[in-house]
Amino acid sequence: MNNDKSISRRGFLKTAAAIGAALTVSPALDKVKAAETALTGARNGSTRKKDGVEYRTLGTGRAAMEVSALGFGCMGMNYNRSQSPDRRECIRIIHEAVDRGVTLFDTAIIYGPLRNELLAGEALAPYKGCVNLTTKFGHEVIDGKGTGRQDSSRATVRRYCEESLKRLRLDTIPLFYQHRYDRNTPIEDVAETISGLIREGKVQRWGLCEVSADTIRRAHAVCPLTAIQSEYHLMHRDVETNGVLDTCRELGIGFVPYSPLNRGFLGGCINEYTVFDTANDNRHTLPRFQPDAIRANTRIVAVLQAFGRTRGMTSSQVALGWLLHKVPWIVPIPGTTKESHLVENLHTQTFNIPDADWLALENDVAAIPVTGDRYNAEQQRQVGY
Repeated sequence: MNNDKSISRRGFLKTAAAIGAALTVSPALDKVKAAETALTGARNGSTRKKDGVEYRTLGTGRAAMEVSALGFGCMGMNYNRSQSPDRRECIRIIHEAVDRGVTLFDTAIIYGPLRNELLAGEALAPYKGCVNLTTKFGHEVIDGKGTGRQDSSRATVRRYCEESLKRLRLDTIPLFYQHRYDRNTPIEDVAETISGLIREGKVQRWGLCEVSADTIRRAHAVCPLTAIQSEYHLMHRDVETNGVLDTCRELGIGFVPYSPLNRGFLGGCINEYTVFDTANDNRHTLPRFQPDAIRANTRIVAVLQAFGRTRGMTSSQVALGWLLHKVPWIVPIPGTTKESHLVENLHTQTFNIPDADWLALENDVAAIPVTGDRYNAEQQRQVGY
């Protein structure tokens, strides 16, 4: 390996500060553009650039929402990702993301539970009206603890909405997702409940997570959806074959990939000797993060690193760049607790890679079998495919 050409994640961090100034933008949304969207609607996948930052539109018409091309997943700041910085440092990182042009932040009731919503609400309170803070309902939470059950009954959704508004310090939720499909509540009932909350001004838009194409169609027919959120990255591409992406394209619904770096694995900093905090990191329970699976799947990371080496990209930037290139109505939401990783992720938007190169990368990765399921049996049962 030619060390002069190798671009590792560690090496990138040493030079992150040098490029940081180029990515700094105003935290405020373009209010004129937002007003036009509210009045006339917008087309799913519409894009524009402001101060060097790309913005994309999720959804269509009155369900449309313009956001930064890369969002920010808040979950790992204090839930399911081992050690976290203190509250003050987490808030500083979120503020840094806003200052660098990020306008989409994602949390959920179950993260913590409740603690992540409280953190995100506190951090983004100074930017009220300037960013979109989205959250998710569905996992049953009683006395601050998750039960493992799903509850999207009408009364529960309304109660969760009221409670989230308080924790998030908002007057209205920009985008309210159903986190997991509730087999005891028809999706049409959920859609009608959300429609009522929209009429009352408590919710602006809604979305679904990890559901089938049929469920998307049924929900959208009652109350138009803005976005679908599902896991999607180079090691998990089910939405390309199960009809979800095709349905989003047909109906004009945006798509928000969560865990776009495969829970940090595609960043190249995890190996078979990595120890996960069993008290606050679900990765130790996932088949794909067992030592043998990690050892086998490292071959995939090596492909991303080789691709990036000749293009000045880290493997994280390659993974995010591939997603951004797929279609203009995809908005990944990588999370981090490190400013250097935030800068690294946002810098992905500055690369211009030819279509043929991305296709070659896809083929190279597809030739390597992925070892281990993404979820254990209990978590997989919660997926609504």
